[in-house]
Amino acid sequence: MSEQNGDDFKHNLDKIVNISSAVALNNGSFQTIISYLSVLRENKPMPVARGILSPSFCLVVQGNKRLQVGNETIDYGQGEYLASGIDMPIQGQVLTATPKKPYIAIRIELTLAEIASVALDANIKFKTNHQLRAGAFVGKANNDILEVFIRLLKLSKIPKDAEFLASSVKREIIYRILSGRDGELFYRNMMIHHEVAGISDIINWIKTHFDLTITVGELAEIGNMSVSSLHQKFKTVTTMGPLQYQKQLRLQEARRLLITGTHDVTRAALQVGYKSLTQFNREYKRFYGLPPLKDVQFIQRLDESGHIL
Repeated sequence: MSEQNGDDFKHNLDKIVNISSAVALNNGSFQTIISYLSVLRENKPMPVARGILSPSFCLVVQGNKRLQVGNETIDYGQGEYLASGIDMPIQGQVLTATPKKPYIAIRIELTLAEIASVALDANIKFKTNHQLRAGAFVGKANNDILEVFIRLLKLSKIPKDAEFLASSVKREIIYRILSGRDGELFYRNMMIHHEVAGISDIINWIKTHFDLTITVGELAEIGNMSVSSLHQKFKTVTTMGPLQYQKQLRLQEARRLLITGTHDVTRAALQVGYKSLTQFNREYKRFYGLPPLKDVQFIQRLDESGHIL
């Protein structure tokens, strides 16, 4: 198959748009019968929303989107994909969408073990490069990738076949990405922070224990590195410091608890690790622009989906 032909590429994108439109009829995120596959749709430009970008590959087939990761702005659109190898607190905004031409993206969840397994089994090797990079990046899809996505979306409408074939199609998608123009960049950005000793241990610890109080010095001990090295490596991968990363995870989880209606403000603050309600309210307002209750009421009035990708 050719790496890329303009007419074929556009034709394949149009095919995916048509199939996706039949899968996701309404705005928001639609989970298919394939556990790792979801379709995202918006019929109009959306206001900035905050969320967590989890390890995944998201292919935009129509429309444009902007992400803010720390101080870095990432714009991507039709035929491009966003990939992330770690959980990243982000801000996202759909820029281009109309009822006739909605924003549509196809998202698959990935694990680093799956990527490493495909690279090993397919004997795909890249030169060793231990230079740390940001944990999210944009690449360009090709016809090979699009054609596998077409088959995957069709498969999502056949439960019996999907149960047996979905895992092998996912491996083929990973293979096509690794074999594509941006395959080496994809591999390095997804894997490097896990190959560099220490930084992945710290990220995983914060994700699991974000409700606990810890110092930067203690985090450095977990990663077996100096405090200065921790700051430099962590900011390169996540675009922010470790304590800022922890705070954003706390605030994202608190917001989720408030939106679900299972917690009031005090209980949500305590649940995510805040000892002071005043500090929680102050940091919540600084992060989201509104106090907790007003923010939740605002979201409910907008009927906002809350999905970032």
